[in-house]
Amino acid sequence: MRPPFDILLEDNHVLVINKPVGLPTMGVADDRDTALTLAKEYIAKKYNKPGNVYLGIVSRLDAPTSGALLIARTSKAANRLTAQFRDGSVTKQYWALVEGETPVGPILLRDFMRKDERHRRMHIANASSPGAQEARLSYKRLAMVRNASLLEVELDTGRKHQIRVQLSSEDHPILGDRKYGATRAFPPRSAANKRDRDVGIALHSRRLVFEHPVRREPVEIVAPLPATWLDFGVRDE
Repeated sequence: MRPPFDILLEDNHVLVINKPVGLPTMGVADDRDTALTLAKEYIAKKYNKPGNVYLGIVSRLDAPTSGALLIARTSKAANRLTAQFRDGSVTKQYWALVEGETPVGPILLRDFMRKDERHRRMHIANASSPGAQEARLSYKRLAMVRNASLLEVELDTGRKHQIRVQLSSEDHPILGDRKYGATRAFPPRSAANKRDRDVGIALHSRRLVFEHPVRREPVEIVAPLPATWLDFGVRDE
């Protein structure tokens, strides 16, 4: 069967998909599709598996973010992959289109973040604030595209909304990310139809490098860009 997403890697132990914009990873109302439920349906139908299919989400992507999403097909694989994320041995690179012209870099950002429960968002906080967690990432500018900076971002930690919050705090919000201060839509609204709705933000999980949980060999995944990025003028290379 044809899955509702592109598959970047599939074997008996792991499944890596190129998650489309707008699809939540998991944890929403039962009547909404998620990457997890759709992946389970795909595995169940392809392999004619009765009953509940086990799949373990190793790390999440926000609904408006696209790109490589790593899913474990066994509990053993889930435990081993989770340990890799926990000890920082997984390479997690993202591409982002942000407002303004950033330094070329490489630039290291180190902040502390905490959740604002009232407004359901994350924000930069003092290190001593209750619940504050350290957030580290580095980025470099790859190009300027339509007066936006195309960045390659590498996560050192994995806090909720981390890239979105840290880049916004530097006055470079991600295109389309109105939650964290963006003024430019992504994709741009057409002049012919100003009622076009934003379908996502310009943040893409571009590259994952991890150790295969069973074969113990390095695996590198590069997720092709969505068509909206190509239409914007970003080259997928």
